[in-house]
Amino acid sequence: MVMKKILSFLVIFGLLMIGNQSLMAQNKTAAGKLYYLELGGAGVGMSANFDSRFIPNTRYGFGYRVGLGVIPPFGNYDYSTDSSSDYYNIFDSVTEMVEFFYQTFSKGNYTFPIGLNYVFGRPDKASVFEVGAGITYLSRKKALFYWDVRKPGNVIGHLSFMYRITPLNKGFSFRGGFTPMIGTSGDLFPMGAVSFGYAF
Repeated sequence: MVMKKILSFLVIFGLLMIGNQSLMAQNKTAAGKLYYLELGGAGVGMSANFDSRFIPNTRYGFGYRVGLGVIPPFGNYDYSTDSSSDYYNIFDSVTEMVEFFYQTFSKGNYTFPIGLNYVFGRPDKASVFEVGAGITYLSRKKALFYWDVRKPGNVIGHLSFMYRITPLNKGFSFRGGFTPMIGTSGDLFPMGAVSFGYAF
């Protein structure tokens, strides 16, 4: 009788340990880190970013993002083609594209977005939701997102309300949503963002 109870206890204990190890293994493979390229949003123009949770090996809870972006120097360079001719020259288009990227990376305003966020959703679903806030530092003082007053500055604010598709383990990830910006003069400006990346 005692031996039966001990065996029963050992079987139950063993099953619990196996279940716990399985959960730990799943947790260790959770995609809690994310590299992504973003258009719009906190980087303003285009940016490369890293996102991670504070608690390792989980896709949920509090986390942070850091990035490096650039705003093309619109207004400083004329990208328009000669409208007097209907002739389309592919070489001119490639030249203009190269010139656009050259002007962007040599004369553009570099941005450094950082922020905190919270991700929530169901553990067994790839679809999750992100809410966050942060600041973006501009390498060149500029008036951004203003309504009435032009007030150049180096810092703007950002909020994020993003829908995420992140794999349960690792793989392709998508983000998209609403990212209101707080401009250099303190105005709230509606904006959106879309990003593609790799979660691991």
